[in-house]
Amino acid sequence: MSAKRYPAETVSRARMYEVIRAPLITEKTTNGSEHSQVTFRVSMDATKPEIKQAVEGLFKVKVKAINTVTVKGKTKVFRGRPGVRSDWKKAIVSLVDGHKIDVTTGL
Repeated sequence: MSAKRYPAETVSRARMYEVIRAPLITEKTTNGSEHSQVTFRVSMDATKPEIKQAVEGLFKVKVKAINTVTVKGKTKVFRGRPGVRSDWKKAIVSLVDGHKIDVTTGL
């Protein structure tokens, strides 16, 4: 089976801001920054090509690879009633050597 490659559509600036929701700053993602990786919370319908174009367009860096993970929401009890937190998606973005994103500053 051969994978068909479709021409990449350009993503609008507004869609870029919808795709990239927020940077994730945890101990694990901080360790990833030593290896030129940045982790973002992204929209559930975002694809890898969209995420790549959004990161390159907003932060002016070159992306090497993207890994995505859908995090399932936890079941919690609130005031005796069970509830479920929403599912969300995160993207681990690997940058080309020499490029970096400082997530502590805003856009």
